[in-house]
Amino acid sequence: MDLKNKTIIVTGASSGIGKAAALLFAAEGANVVLGARRKTELESLVDQINRRNGTAASLAGDVTEEAYSKALVEFALEKYGTLDGAFNNAGIMGDMTTVPTMDTENWNAVIATNLTSAFYATKAQLPVMVRQNGGAIVFTSSFVGHDNGGMPGMAAYAASKAGMIGLTKALAAEHAADGIRINSVLPGGTKTAMAGNNPDTHEFIANLHPLKRLAAPKEIAQAALYLLSDRSSFVTGTALSVDGGMAIRLL
Repeated sequence: MDLKNKTIIVTGASSGIGKAAALLFAAEGANVVLGARRKTELESLVDQINRRNGTAASLAGDVTEEAYSKALVEFALEKYGTLDGAFNNAGIMGDMTTVPTMDTENWNAVIATNLTSAFYATKAQLPVMVRQNGGAIVFTSSFVGHDNGGMPGMAAYAASKAGMIGLTKALAAEHAADGIRINSVLPGGTKTAMAGNNPDTHEFIANLHPLKRLAAPKEIAQAALYLLSDRSSFVTGTALSVDGGMAIRLL
């Protein structure tokens, strides 16, 4: 199993890609530490993992609060003694609107949830991994944050996800000598609550992709699994497109 006996934090774990990742990582032998705001959903997921003979624990909280990132790391160490990896996945899309009509509150909320939370998370996670002489961190960015990924009405989301790619590369350069690998995944359209429930919208988004479909959350989780596991032991500073071909479509 690719993550056997490794302790992995997963944020945004109560639904979507985060939930799929938690289930997959646990099946691959990890001790998963689940973070999200919704306590009931987290506890239900822990029960689901435990029923499948996995190992999981959860701590509810808000990733936009720096103290929560510290608490999540401390919780992982108290429960399992180590912190070997993190999938910093929590994020929101925010309102889709042009910049002149965008509320400043919306901009601040998207940046805080998607980008500043990643800063808080790694600020808490990296000192532990440095002491342990190794680890792996994966962020969930987006094809919308890619060089060719400009999408109308998504300025805040795109800025936050592009910033995450920059953060990935800077952190990878800073901590390569510590044996810590830091990468990001760039999903395309994925069947999550963020994509909404309108079949016409799903069809439109699916048809933007060369593969002509949306991803299942597990398909994105599998890419994160690769980047967290020793199978990617010589991979760091990478923004891995898992986007059904959107990157080639937008070239």
